[in-house]
Amino acid sequence: MMLKFLRAACACTLLLIAACTVSAQPFRRLTVDDFRSAPLANSRGVVAYTNCSINFSYQVSVSNNVYRLNFNVNLTINHDRSWIDRSRITSRELLAEILKHEQGHYNIAYLEQQEVIRTATRTRFTSNYRQEAMNIFNRIDAKYKQLNIDYDEDTQHMQNRQQQHSWDVYFNKRLEFMPPENANL
Repeated sequence: MMLKFLRAACACTLLLIAACTVSAQPFRRLTVDDFRSAPLANSRGVVAYTNCSINFSYQVSVSNNVYRLNFNVNLTINHDRSWIDRSRITSRELLAEILKHEQGHYNIAYLEQQEVIRTATRTRFTSNYRQEAMNIFNRIDAKYKQLNIDYDEDTQHMQNRQQQHSWDVYFNKRLEFMPPENANL
């Protein structure tokens, strides 16, 4: 009797996990080739700008009042909106520092993407799935928009080397202890 219960419990767990699937691309390191746009004329002293977008979509299917959402969460670096003012780069070391700072902006976008995925896979959706999915995305997006602002303010756009180092350590720890990519939890 206990074996039958265990099988039933495992089957229910598999159904719950299968109720939401996701697809997304893996983490990557930025290179100078990711910055293809011309610098803005009124960049207010900023040497580089990274423009990332997170788009999500889903397909829904309903069976026995169970709403299954299959998510696609895309993180894109927008090459034609990202730029580095190469005229202000005086050494390879400075370019490396700039790329490291801009990697932080990408890291924030990647962390956002992964949190959307983890939250979506843990959510049991109802007939109000459209609003529930938008609420998840909007709440997480607001959190990471603020993190991006905090990052630039704290590091003074990488000028504060001590704060930049603190953020680099933070990103490394977050990425090191992140669940496997696209893990359905």
